[in-house]
Amino acid sequence: MRTTDTSPRPGLLVRLVSWSHDHRRRVLVLWVAALLGASIVAGAAGGDTKVDFSVPGSDSAEAMALLEERFPDYAGGTVDVVYTAEAGVADPAVAARVDTLAQDLAAIDHVVAAAPGPVSADGSTAILQIRFDAPAEALPVEPVEEVVERVRAADGDGLRMELGGYPIEQLERSEAGSESVGLAAALVILIIAFGSVLAAGLPLVIAALGLGVGLAAAWLVANVIDVPDFGFQIATMIGIGVGIDYALFVVTRYRSALRQGRSPRDAVVVAGSTAGRAVVFAGTTVVISVFGLVLMGREYLWGVAAATSLAVATVVLAAVTALPALLGFAGRSIDRLRLPWLRHDTDGRRTLSWRWSRVMQRHPLAAGLAALAALLVLAAPMTGLRFGMPDAGNGSTDLTSRRAYDLAAATFGAGANGPLLVTLDLDPTTRQPDAASTGAVIDRVAGALEATDGVAAVLPPVVNDAGDAAVLTVVPSTGPQDEATQDLIHDLRDRVLPGALPAAEAEASVGGITASFVDDSEDTAGRLPLLIGGVVILSFLLLMSVFRSLAVALKAAVMNLLSIGAAYGVMALAARGGSLGELIGIAEPTPVPAWLPMLMFAVLFGLSMDYEVFLLSRVREEYVRTGDNRGAVADGLAATARVITAAAAIMVTVFGAFVMEDAVFLKLAGIGLATAVFVDATVVRLVLVPATMELLGDRNWWLPRWLDRLLPRLRVEGDEGVAEPLGPEPDPAPGHPRHEVPVQV
Repeated sequence: MRTTDTSPRPGLLVRLVSWSHDHRRRVLVLWVAALLGASIVAGAAGGDTKVDFSVPGSDSAEAMALLEERFPDYAGGTVDVVYTAEAGVADPAVAARVDTLAQDLAAIDHVVAAAPGPVSADGSTAILQIRFDAPAEALPVEPVEEVVERVRAADGDGLRMELGGYPIEQLERSEAGSESVGLAAALVILIIAFGSVLAAGLPLVIAALGLGVGLAAAWLVANVIDVPDFGFQIATMIGIGVGIDYALFVVTRYRSALRQGRSPRDAVVVAGSTAGRAVVFAGTTVVISVFGLVLMGREYLWGVAAATSLAVATVVLAAVTALPALLGFAGRSIDRLRLPWLRHDTDGRRTLSWRWSRVMQRHPLAAGLAALAALLVLAAPMTGLRFGMPDAGNGSTDLTSRRAYDLAAATFGAGANGPLLVTLDLDPTTRQPDAASTGAVIDRVAGALEATDGVAAVLPPVVNDAGDAAVLTVVPSTGPQDEATQDLIHDLRDRVLPGALPAAEAEASVGGITASFVDDSEDTAGRLPLLIGGVVILSFLLLMSVFRSLAVALKAAVMNLLSIGAAYGVMALAARGGSLGELIGIAEPTPVPAWLPMLMFAVLFGLSMDYEVFLLSRVREEYVRTGDNRGAVADGLAATARVITAAAAIMVTVFGAFVMEDAVFLKLAGIGLATAVFVDATVVRLVLVPATMELLGDRNWWLPRWLDRLLPRLRVEGDEGVAEPLGPEPDPAPGHPRHEVPVQV
């Protein structure tokens, strides 16, 4: 009689992990080939960082459109060479050197003019303004680098030259290099966590391999959509953190399976079917959260989402393919390079985390309220968050952009670093204006601008050859990032210009890069609630599908919002300057780019799901095995606390290393992300989770039957029998869900 094999077929992920282990040489060759091939193709295809901060339909966008059409020389980005001479800028020798430099700069590709600018009253300082044929945000890096080289060559011998402007700030940001500090700190933490040099090195290899392929792919994408320079920096930051963390979880589960007496191959399968599945789910959640940025309708945010998602996706793929292959080579020798003075207690019920969980469960209400109060206190400064673009005045004095900013501000006023461009369409209908009447209109507008509070100077107007448009350069009395400058822009648009043009003789707009930043910040900040709502709803549904629980998904969403709120609060506090700001190099109050809280929310909501998944999947394993909610929470926390703590410590060091960067927004991103991960791994996971799960009891795992039928079944926890028990298995409680077998991923 013919028999039929009724054993369940391994899931796709288990088959992939097994295949990667069994064909480990081939897998590693494929990964190395992918890394080299993607790097070569990306280098050959080119690709450059670009960002367009203009908001379609905004006043600054209308000003830019008129400049591009009728004043091309004013439409491009600018770099200011602020120079001072001991003999005075009018000295014949100094003037000759500057003229020669101007001619050299004008010959550079993409440079349309290198013209003299204002001169100080005492004749000691002047500005040479370089204009490009492309907006500052979309300017290729090569001509900017050539400008820097030629100016540096002309510097010296009694002539001091500094370079300022947004293209210079972009170039300086691209030279960031704090990743090495984060990697070194991560290696130390991994050695402490594993007690083995070999085991500690594997997560770093996986992160480097996956991130290398991901960033090469992102450079290819940069040929299709706009990817800003900070998009690659954010992708690198996130890719390193999650890459190390994901590999850490898999290696930890592999070593645990070896200690149970399993063979190396079985241990790889166990790690892949448990931690590997959780890694895939967590990475998917990060990608979904980050792609919430497309709801903003801004192309540069699409570029950030694409670069970050590629980095995360490739490190996830490396964790479930390249890592099993490397573990196949390591086998039981993974602990061979063990450091003898680092010993770990492997009995879950003797660990500090297990005892801590029991303390939280004995006083759940008090612990929960205390944690909630702490999170609300940390989040309180968030109410003072001011959106805007930090200017070069916040940078390190080691940067030429900061020195140029200070020199220009001291000589010509802070507003000289961010002039506004007021454009006038003098006859938008016929474009056959009368010279006398248009001259009167221009004079009236110029007079109204000069009489406005907050305006330091109005430069002579420039009229195009057709006589149908004019542009006036307005120098504010305050710097580009100051709130007073933002108020001035609104005052010009809402009161001054309409009052100067009562009969609508012309159409006036306020533009320039400072005005573009203001419009971008306000538009982006207004869309933040849409992003929050979309990401929370998607993640809520995803968690319900995985854990078959309404309470678990709801608690996770609320707790993640609380930890992100705490991160916003600490970031807002640092942006105010003061003691915390000075600690990370922010001496003066600075606005926060509106895209930064938005990006942080998308990234942090996805990352916080990682710890939620790794902890709760283990809790659910224990609950399905025993039916005891209290014991499952304590045992799940004991089994995961050490690895979650190590993972969080790695994230905190990687993100925290970015506070050493010169760019203010990278400092703010670093401290915000590090705070959120620290709070999530301590206050949330160690206090709120055990306290709330104790208060809810078996209701943690309740889901209405109608909703259970509607939701897809996604599996994160391992197969039955995979999880190692932390103690004797008690009799199952009545009605416990051991019979449920979710569909494998």
